[in-house]
Amino acid sequence: MPLFVRSPLFVVLALWAAGLGAAAQFAKIVVIFPQLQAHYGETGAASGYLVSLISFVGMGLGLVAGVIAIQIGLRRLLLSGLWLGAAISAWQSVLPGFEAMLLSRLVEGLSHLAIVVAAPTLIAQASARRHQGAALTLWGTFFGVAFAAVALFAPVLIGAHGLGALALVHAFYMAVFAILLTFVLPRPERTGAPAWPTIGDVARRHLSVYSSPFIAAPALGWLFYTLTFVSLLAILPPMLDPAQRTYVTAAMPLASIASSLTIGTWLLRHMSSVGVIVTGFGLAILLAIALMVFGVGAGLVIALFACLGLVQGASFAAVPELNPGLPERALANGGLAQMGNIGNGLGTPVALAILTLGNGFGLPLFLVISYSAAITLHLYLARRRRLVPGTEICGNDNPRP
Repeated sequence: MPLFVRSPLFVVLALWAAGLGAAAQFAKIVVIFPQLQAHYGETGAASGYLVSLISFVGMGLGLVAGVIAIQIGLRRLLLSGLWLGAAISAWQSVLPGFEAMLLSRLVEGLSHLAIVVAAPTLIAQASARRHQGAALTLWGTFFGVAFAAVALFAPVLIGAHGLGALALVHAFYMAVFAILLTFVLPRPERTGAPAWPTIGDVARRHLSVYSSPFIAAPALGWLFYTLTFVSLLAILPPMLDPAQRTYVTAAMPLASIASSLTIGTWLLRHMSSVGVIVTGFGLAILLAIALMVFGVGAGLVIALFACLGLVQGASFAAVPELNPGLPERALANGGLAQMGNIGNGLGTPVALAILTLGNGFGLPLFLVISYSAAITLHLYLARRRRLVPGTEICGNDNPRP
């Protein structure tokens, strides 16, 4: 095997590409959602579960995936997620009955969760410390890049080969990266893994993780980011001038990706990841206030997403910065997955409910409250970390000097 295949850069890019496959598990349904509704006929509001069921697994089991990663190893968890994702997409390509498709989406949530917990943890492990911020900023773009790629690719594909072709191509993609990463990722030496935890142990682990100012910080801030990001993508475009709607819909996630990869990467060289997160949320508050004053406009909306891009990459970079050990990083990424799914699940219904009140200040005020809460929480957790200098969190959740 060529040496470049085992180079850290190649490993990081391969893991990021696997993440694109995980994000496409959402995109492959969202992008062709109207066609799927037409295919399955009169399913009413239940058709929405084709999108959201995959999040339900992450809501409940995000942190459990981090525990499983500790038990079986990150490499095995990632490869299992990729192979399961390939198998599920292959099944979906035959367009099974509606109930069977819903069940497949629920199972697919396990695949998605395994990938988004294992891949960023492995990226941090493969990267030199000075490159971790840039590598995890790249990882933070996986959702936006995958949606943009599927949106461009899907109409041509299904127009030529039918509705099931998108899932079949996705299955092939997942299988290719499962095979590639089997050879690229080194097999870790397995020392004795701890005994599998009981249900009570898992419950206690949730309490200890979310009370840790080190492990919990990235996830708790991420909750407020995801509470608004997806909901704004869905809600803001219809509020714009129809002539601007199409390009702004595409520009919003692209602005987030661009700011994350450029300004965000530069800031991470000069500031802590938490400092970048707080800066991003602070600038987003200013833009939300501007929305109150001037109303929804294309420039303000795109600028708002550029500010949120700073939060995007820095939140993933905060995981290795705050947690030096692999077990803690796995748990922190599990928390990110869990809080992200909760935010994605709750954000759009809450934002829509606010809009029904008919007050133009409601949605911007929701943003100001959410981002202010995120800043307050991050500053509070940073203060708690300063009270325990020279301390790190161990795999058994006990502080060690």
